[in-house]
Amino acid sequence: MGRTGERELVGQWRDLMTCYNKIACDLDRELQDQHGLGLSEFEALDRLIESGQEKLRMHELAEGMYLSQSAFSRTVARLERAGLVGRSMCMDDRRAMFVKPTDDGRARHAEARDTHRKVLGHHLG
Repeated sequence: MGRTGERELVGQWRDLMTCYNKIACDLDRELQDQHGLGLSEFEALDRLIESGQEKLRMHELAEGMYLSQSAFSRTVARLERAGLVGRSMCMDDRRAMFVKPTDDGRARHAEARDTHRKVLGHHLG
């Protein structure tokens, strides 16, 4: 790859990162201001509820997330402290934990979902 091709490639990457960062910052600000949720907390709650499952194993929920394992665990712990999810041991595998949205978590998600989709629509629609 020549220098021109390399510059174009790096330029595309930087444009993509700029776009992502702008959207992520807007989402984080709006979700925090209007619903008391950070972007990571909303994303975990959204993926959990949108899965259509009553509960998910922690590792199943973490698979699609962009967070490290420790950052994901802290995110779920914040949701649990806020009363938006509950965690329980898997009876078949004591090493595994289940995450389940609470009624308050479902209600907060329903409110925040509209804000989330509105911000996405503004940037990507």
